[in-house]
Parts: sequence; structure tokens; C-alpha cells
Amino acid sequence: MRKKIIVLCVAASLGAMALTGCGNGGQNGSSTVAGSSTSADSTQSETGETKDSSGENTDQKAADEVAAMIDAIYVQQRTEDTDKQCADAKAAWDALTDAQKELVNGENADPDYFGLDTGDASKDDPRNQDDIGEKEILAVSFGTSFNDSRTADIKGIEDALQKANPDWQVRRAFTAQIIINHVQARDGEKIDNVEQAMERAVANGVKKLVIQPTHLMHGAEYDELMEVVEKYQDKFESVKVAEPLLGEVGADAAAINENKKAVAETLTAEAVKDAGYESLDAAKKDKTAFVFMGHGTAHVAKVSYSQMQTQMEKLGYENVFIGTVEGEPEETSCEAVIGTVADAGYKKVILRPLMVVAGDHANNDMAGDDDDSWKNMFKASGKFESVETQIKGLGSVDAIQQIYVKHTADVIE
Repeated sequence: MRKKIIVLCVAASLGAMALTGCGNGGQNGSSTVAGSSTSADSTQSETGETKDSSGENTDQKAADEVAAMIDAIYVQQRTEDTDKQCADAKAAWDALTDAQKELVNGENADPDYFGLDTGDASKDDPRNQDDIGEKEILAVSFGTSFNDSRTADIKGIEDALQKANPDWQVRRAFTAQIIINHVQARDGEKIDNVEQAMERAVANGVKKLVIQPTHLMHGAEYDELMEVVEKYQDKFESVKVAEPLLGEVGADAAAINENKKAVAETLTAEAVKDAGYESLDAAKKDKTAFVFMGHGTAHVAKVSYSQMQTQMEKLGYENVFIGTVEGEPEETSCEAVIGTVADAGYKKVILRPLMVVAGDHANNDMAGDDDDSWKNMFKASGKFESVETQIKGLGSVDAIQQIYVKHTADVIE
């Protein structure tokens, strides 16, 4: 997996660890330094490198300065310097030449941080407006830096919540500060973290607050959200937290519920339709298996993935399999799923995310071009005639949006 994705997952899971370097790196280098490789003291080498009088490669130096600035904002803790650091990093990146941009490489930094085209950010709505009124629904998501996915998946859920509750104001918060910083630095779009959103609600005089997590389950992100919410309980007349998508976790792999059933049915139906089959049985006759890839977690809630596999089996979906990026539970690892699907006799595989948002994991871990992407690992196994991917998040599907709408209605009522 790409290193920036791995670090993101770790940082987000652990929350506000001792990631306090945010106030340092962004002060090193500026847009006037980055890209200034053609000064009077610089010379061109035979290899095309620009070097200063000491022989140092000034192109690499400029790229390294920008990499350090990106690393400084690739953290899970917001500080008073974050806004300036985001602006400075973008200005420094913009000052680089195209050749210098290709040289950017830090602990988490790479050319894709600013350079990858993920769609038009202007189509999104950060929902950070004031004038909220007395009743607010705060939709809390992990977040994504993929603009098109953020608009289709997260904004899609938020829009559905607003349409269903016209007397309430829907606002947004992300739990991943790393993603908030990325979107702000690259696109100039400012999204509240949970603390900022809660402070905004207090300042606006909100009396009734309903929080709708768009998370898949009661995992680490949900726990961190609840820790913040607890600090603000006495700031409102009432604070209610709705269920995440899959509802209660349950005791073991056999514990399923109506939420898991609805998600299993909807996700499978969408995948079958997008694959061009008339039915799941038709796909089965064609020796086609569907593999739905979730994130995976070390949290006790990881049993939710096993429960989703149980739910598929209860529905009679014999050619549907659940996997996870992290391989937790163990039977959901890519290697394990490859073996299970092959042993079941299927020759064609369609991969699709079991994730609310089709962001980094869907585009890179599942469908990416690296050797360790699921697509390429399935192909490299030599066990299948074809391996295809569907990059679409759960949040863009109307039936899934309506599950969140129901969860919100349950706590409002």
C-alpha cells in the first residue's frame, strides 16, 4: 500500500496522538525559495541538474522544502498555525517548476498531494455556514480528499438529510484532520473538525443538536467522536447521537440486524446492475464472484465484517465475499479472500468498496496500478480469467442515504 495511505489510517485510528510537529515544518522554506533554481549563482550540469555555487542540486532542495511543508500539515492535530501552513505549502508548490514537482518526496509527501486531479472541489459544500438556528443536524464523516467522491458520497448523504428535515440545518464535520488540511491546502476549502463544528453550534445558539455519524460502524472513529461530544453535552438543551450505517455491532459473527441486511441487499444489487448482469444468480452461472472490500480495523468492531459475510450467506449470496484492506479480521485479508474465491470455483472477480466513500482506499488499495493493489494481487495469483473494479462509494446510493435518514429520524422522534 502507498505509504501515505498507511500513515493516514494509523493517524486517524489513533486520533490525537503526540503529533505536535505541526507548528514547526511549515515555517521552513517559502514560495520565494521553492522554485528559485535559476539564480545568478546557479549553474546547469551536464545531466541537466541545476546546482548552486556549492554544488548542491537546487531543484532537489526546492522540492525538499515543499515536501517538508507538506509533512508539517500531514498531521491529525490542528494548531493555531495550521491555516498559515496550508497556505504557505500551496504557494510553495505553485512556485515549483513541473520538473521540481516530480522530485517532491517526504515522509508522507509526494507529487500527488497537490498534483493529483480528484475532481472539482467547487461542486462540494463544506456546510460551515453560521446562522444555523436552534436545531442542527451535524453530519460527522471520516472525510476524503477525493473531490468527486466527497461530493457524491458525503454531500449526497448530507443533502438527503437536509431534504428530509427542512426545519433543521445540516452542517458538516470531519474526524480526519489530515484530510481537512489536505483539502484546505490544495483547494482552499475549509471543513470543520468536530471541535470546530461543536464550537460553531454553541456560538450560533443551537439548542437541539442531533449528530449523525456517516461512519460504517461503531469503530475507533465513532469512539473518538463520542469523546468530543461528551465534552459539549451541557452546552445544549439536548444532544442526541444517531446510529452509524450498520447499526449496533453485536456480540459475535452471527449477530446480524436489519441495517446489515439492507446494506447487503443494496450493495449487491448495485454491483450486479453495474456489472451488467440481470441477477446475482446470472453472475454465479457465469462463474463471477463479487468481492466487497472494507477498511478493516483492530477495534473490537471488526466483527462487523464477519457479520456482513454472515449476512450475505443468510441471504443466499454464495458468490459474494467480504474483504478488508487491513486484513482484520484475518479471514478478510486479500490473500485469504483470493484463496476462498478460487476454492469456490469462480473464474471472474468484480471488486467494489464496502465503504461509504470511494476515496484513497478504493482508488489506490483496491483499483490502483501498484503491485500490491487488490486488483493486481488478484490478477497476479493466476487463478482468475478476469478481474474488474467498480469505484463507487455507498454514500452515493439513494437507498443507503435513506438508511441514514431513518437513523436521524429515530433519534429526533
